[in-house]
Amino acid sequence: MLKLYAMFLTLIFLVELVAAIVGFVFRHEIKNSFKNNYEKALKQYNSTGDYRSHAVDKIQSTLHCCGVTDYRDWTNTNYYSEKGFPKSCCKREDCTPQRDADKVNNEGCFIKVMTIIESEMGVVAGISFGVACFQDI
Repeated sequence: MLKLYAMFLTLIFLVELVAAIVGFVFRHEIKNSFKNNYEKALKQYNSTGDYRSHAVDKIQSTLHCCGVTDYRDWTNTNYYSEKGFPKSCCKREDCTPQRDADKVNNEGCFIKVMTIIESEMGVVAGISFGVACFQDI
């Protein structure tokens, strides 16, 4: 029974190791996939509260950014044609930006999200490595 447990832990360790290697090797594809999905979420954005629109609002309000590369990404969307910028793009909480670019954050969200992910990658890798090694003890 102890050998079966050891084999199971070794298998889990190998799966974690492979997942880490695959994540590192395909990190550029992950970036491209995030960017494409974020652009798609902007195009399909609506204020009715679907999960994609909610995610866009959460990212923009938390990171104080607007659009993918910058605020002008919104000008190509149906939402902008109807209502202007969403409130999550506002520099201040009490604004209604509509089409006033001076009231919205200028910086895009893609760079901010990638900066955060890359800055935390070392911590995540260290914790993952520690957990993986601790399992085999």
